[in-house]
Amino acid sequence: MTSALTAVTPRLDLHPSIWFVTIGIAVAVLAFDVYWIARNPHRPSTKEVALALSVYVGAAILFGIWLWSYAGAQLAGEYFAGWLTEYSLSVDNLFIFLLIMAKFAVPERLQQFALMVGIVIAIILRGLFIWLGATAINSFSWVFYIFGAFLIWTAWKLIGEGESDDDEYEENAFMRAMEKRFPATKEYQETKLFVHDAGKRLATPLFFVIVALGTTDLLFALDSIPAIYGLTKEPYIVLVANLFALMGLRQLYFLLGGLLKKLVYLSYGLAVLLAFIGVKLLLHALHENELPFINGGEHVNAPEIPIAVSLGAIVVIFGVTTIASVWKSRRDAALASVSQ
Repeated sequence: MTSALTAVTPRLDLHPSIWFVTIGIAVAVLAFDVYWIARNPHRPSTKEVALALSVYVGAAILFGIWLWSYAGAQLAGEYFAGWLTEYSLSVDNLFIFLLIMAKFAVPERLQQFALMVGIVIAIILRGLFIWLGATAINSFSWVFYIFGAFLIWTAWKLIGEGESDDDEYEENAFMRAMEKRFPATKEYQETKLFVHDAGKRLATPLFFVIVALGTTDLLFALDSIPAIYGLTKEPYIVLVANLFALMGLRQLYFLLGGLLKKLVYLSYGLAVLLAFIGVKLLLHALHENELPFINGGEHVNAPEIPIAVSLGAIVVIFGVTTIASVWKSRRDAALASVSQ
């Protein structure tokens, strides 16, 4: 018997030109950003950051409205849920980015350039992950079991980590190998990644910063790509949601800054979100494979969680996480002032 919750999900039928136009616009925007920042290295003002972030967020919302009019509420809801999830997970990336900048003592005027190039690398690598994910999903329905179990395991690890209080970046094996492979200078040379000294080609510290940022985001993609595929099966929506989330990441870094330290319960919020999407994926896998699901003693197909419920859960989870984090930070600050 088919569950009453089951509904036919609309699919996108896009002309290949739309893919090319989307990727072309993204490449043009990113290329301009990299060129402009390389020519004008500086720490952006709050006004500059807020304006750019408003443009990116506004464009993301307008795209969602267009998708609603073009393909309907279901796919638009999937896009907004995916975009919010990727944006929320990106906030966790910023903690590591701050630690990387501190570890390598990156001058403030060069941080924007390092972030921009690192984000470009991340977009390229995520594009590969999106393609691999789409291929796996189209070929093997059981891959949802793997995605779901992986997200639940990741959620358990995040809960074990507790509050976000790490204060030091630990280099991974890849970064240590890169530092051994490339001889380097000790001083930054503006936005140059390599310089020639006494006939030798040397890497600058900025090269290692960019590699650290790009590879770190790749590790985060191991969580975020399965998570968004738990909300939508459309590779185009996955791509656009990731583009909008990553293209606004540089502005978030400078706008939030020290405020990130106040999100002490972020790990718990991310854990709840990933566990929720993991369960959603497992239910979807059971439904796709038409395995029996017991409901009141009756065997029915496993229900699927509607996208409206997913979108609402995302908003509630991070709303509660943010409010609880701010409350605890203020309480701790008040207790500290009283003790003095």
